[in-house]
Amino acid sequence: MEFTYRASVLLSALLFLYYGFLCLFANGMAEEFRRFGLSRFRRLTGSLEILGALGLLVGLWVTPVMLAASGGLALLMALGVGTRVRVRDSLLETLPAAVLLLVNVFVFLYAWSS
Repeated sequence: MEFTYRASVLLSALLFLYYGFLCLFANGMAEEFRRFGLSRFRRLTGSLEILGALGLLVGLWVTPVMLAASGGLALLMALGVGTRVRVRDSLLETLPAAVLLLVNVFVFLYAWSS
């Protein structure tokens, strides 16, 4: 189970670093946030994703940081899933946020029980 936990942390951290930088700098993400009606939250979202990813990495050694980072990213992805549902995106478009939500809930619960 420890391997699954660490692999989940690393996968989530890498994906959130990637999506966070896309959110901050890619025109396509700016367009997506316009489509969602949330343009003013794009930079905040990208920054939170990057900070959360870094928190996951630091959290491998500091459990309270892991709990804050994984809990925060899970909340962020719950909001992302809600947004995708609100704009009537397909299941395929919603799936990445849903999977990252579940991964971060797993990481949170595993860290909590350690």
